[in-house]
Amino acid sequence: MKTFLLLACMMIANSVTAEVSNQAIARFADHESQPDTDPNSAFWRGAPAVTMANDNFGKPAPGYESEVRAQWTSENLYFLFICPYQDLNMKPDSDTVNETYGLWNWDVAEVFIGSDFKDISKYKEFELSPRGEWVDLDIDLNTPHHEDGWKWNSNFQVTARIDTTKKIWYGFMRIPYRAVDSRAAAPGNELRINFFRGQGANHQLIAWQATHKPTFHAPEAFGRLKLAAADPIEKTHSTPVSGR
Repeated sequence: MKTFLLLACMMIANSVTAEVSNQAIARFADHESQPDTDPNSAFWRGAPAVTMANDNFGKPAPGYESEVRAQWTSENLYFLFICPYQDLNMKPDSDTVNETYGLWNWDVAEVFIGSDFKDISKYKEFELSPRGEWVDLDIDLNTPHHEDGWKWNSNFQVTARIDTTKKIWYGFMRIPYRAVDSRAAAPGNELRINFFRGQGANHQLIAWQATHKPTFHAPEAFGRLKLAAADPIEKTHSTPVSGR
């Protein structure tokens, strides 16, 4: 009987975990931030995070477990990517000023964001590389060549740095909220979202929510990002993370 009750409790706990595992939280920040790739900074310390730990088919990707932190203001969404690597595969002719078409063929961190819950085939894609190259796309999977959406411009900003000693690269994104949602940014807003990486010479694919396809473009697999109010206690008393 005790064994049965224990198994029942474990099944309930696992079902609860499964229900919330696709939920990410962005915390309200009371000020805008300049480009900041320091996870121990006042801006990023204690921010809610999710982890990309599996490939696009849901299989573990050991050594590539990547953290993504999220915050928001009335004007912007902020993301910090913390990306361990074993080797880097970067575009030879780097350009951090102009948009880089085809950046997805190299090492990148990506976020896909949609606010249309009726036509999920429409969403925005944002990418940055370990050197700070970037591309943004207005995706419509109903069109024959959705990559043509790179001609769209969100005016998002990125910066990145590589810590060769720890073999971690850090990427910062500041995305104008109006670029992804027609609503004003407010606590309780939800967006459809997924996070991805392409890494190394073998182009290891890493995902937050597995797509179970060779491609990242599977909007039916997206999780959700909820805009939450600031937690003053957490902001004041959060402890520094390890020096990643």
